[in-house]
Amino acid sequence: MSQTHTLAAYLVSNRWADIPDDVRHEARRSLVNYMGCAIGGSPHPAMDIAIRALSPFSGERTANVLGRAERLDPLHASLMNGISSHVEDYDDTTPKNYSHTTSPVASALFAYGSANPVRGRDFVEAFILGFEAASRCGNTVYPSHYDVGWHMTGTIGVFGAAAAVGKLEGLTNQQMVWALGLAATQSAGLREMFGSMGKAFHPGRSAQNGYTAAMLAKAGFTSGERGIEGPRGFAHVMAASRDLSKVTTRLGVDFDLRENTYKPFPCGIVNHPTIDGAIQIHDEHHLDPASIVAVRLRVAPLVLDLCNQTNITRGLQGKFSVYHGAAVGLVRGKGGLREYTDEAVNDPVIKGIREMATAAGDPAITEDQAHIEVELADGRRVSKFVEQSLGNIHRPLSDTQLEDKFRDQAVMVLPASDVDALIQLCWKIDQLDDVGEIVNAAIPASARASRQRQAAQA
Repeated sequence: MSQTHTLAAYLVSNRWADIPDDVRHEARRSLVNYMGCAIGGSPHPAMDIAIRALSPFSGERTANVLGRAERLDPLHASLMNGISSHVEDYDDTTPKNYSHTTSPVASALFAYGSANPVRGRDFVEAFILGFEAASRCGNTVYPSHYDVGWHMTGTIGVFGAAAAVGKLEGLTNQQMVWALGLAATQSAGLREMFGSMGKAFHPGRSAQNGYTAAMLAKAGFTSGERGIEGPRGFAHVMAASRDLSKVTTRLGVDFDLRENTYKPFPCGIVNHPTIDGAIQIHDEHHLDPASIVAVRLRVAPLVLDLCNQTNITRGLQGKFSVYHGAAVGLVRGKGGLREYTDEAVNDPVIKGIREMATAAGDPAITEDQAHIEVELADGRRVSKFVEQSLGNIHRPLSDTQLEDKFRDQAVMVLPASDVDALIQLCWKIDQLDDVGEIVNAAIPASARASRQRQAAQA
C-alpha cells in the first residue's frame, strides 16, 4: 500500500482509545499555547487589513474569528485564525522539521468547531491526527525542502488541516486519500516572506486550503491517488531528497507531539539561545548600555540563514534579527511582545547595541546553543554560553509557564477574569460536550452581548 493510502487508512481508523495519555496531555498543552497566541495576535494590524480586504467575499457568516468581534464563513475564519496565531511568531515549533504545526491544524479546527457542534474528545483526537499527518509529511522532505526556501508551516500545514477536518467529517479511506491529494496540490509558502505579514499568511492559507480539501473530498471531488509519494507528487516535486518511509514508520506508535516545543520569546526559535544568554548577562551584571562597545555572537550556522536581518525598521523584521534579540536582552533584560514592536526596533538605545553586534556561524554550536561576549569601554569582557535554551525540548515551558504566557497575551483583548476562565476551559477541552464553548469564550464580551441582543430581537 502506498504512503498516501497507508496514512489515510490510519487517519480514518484511529480511535481515541488508541492515543496514549501523554500525547493527549501534550495536545492540551499545544492547544493552550495556540489559543493564547491566537487571541494575542487578534488585534494586530495584519488582522485588521486581512478582514477588511476579504470580509466582503465571505459566505454565510457562521464562524467566529478567535479574539475578534467579526464572524465569517468557516473557510475565511480558518484563514484569519491562522494569521492571528502566527503573526507574533509566538506559537509552537517542532524542531525536527521547524514547522509551527499547531497553527494551521488548530485554526481550521476551531473554525469548524465554531460552525458545527463538536465534542471535545473528537476535536482533540482530530487535532492529534492532523498534527501527526502534517509533521510526518514534513519529516519526509526535511531538510532539503526547507533549505531551498520553502516554509514548512505553509507547505505541510495543509496536510494537517485536511486530515483533521476530514476526521471530523467522517471521511472514508478513499475520501481521505483525495483530501491528502488535494492538500498536496495546494502546498505553498516561501521563506522570503519572513519579517513580513506574508509569513503569517502561510498557516492561515494552509488552514483554509486544508479545510477546503476535506470538504471537496467529502463531496466526491477526486485527486491523484499518490499525492504525497507519486513521481510528480509533493515529496518528489518539492524536495531534492526525501525519505518516504518517514510518512508511515511506527505510525500510531511514535507521535511528533511528544517533541513539540513552546516559545518563551516571540521570534524565530533559533534566536532563543542568544536572547536567553543576553538576558542572563543583563540580570547578572546590570550593564549600562552606554558602556558596551561590542557584542560578539557565536551561533549555529542556521541562525545566520534564518535570522540575519540588519538595517531593520519594523517589529516583524526584528523577529528575524539575532542582533535585535541580543540587544533587547542586554538592554531590557527580556524578550517579550513589547520588545518586538516598531517602537522597540527603533528605540535609539536598542538600535545602538544592535548595530554594534556581530555574529559568526560556528558548526560546533548546536541550534539550542549560543555564545555571547560583551566588550565594555573599560576593556572588560563579559560572556555567557547557553548550553540549552529555555523552551527547547530539554528545558520545556511548564504548564504554569504556558498559562502565564497565555495571560500575558490574552489580557490585551479580554478581561483578566475571562482569560482565567478560558485557560481552564482549554485544559479540559477533551471533556467538553461542545468545543463551541471555548470559541465563544475567546471573543470579546461586547461582541457576545451584541449577538445576544440581536438574537432576542429576531
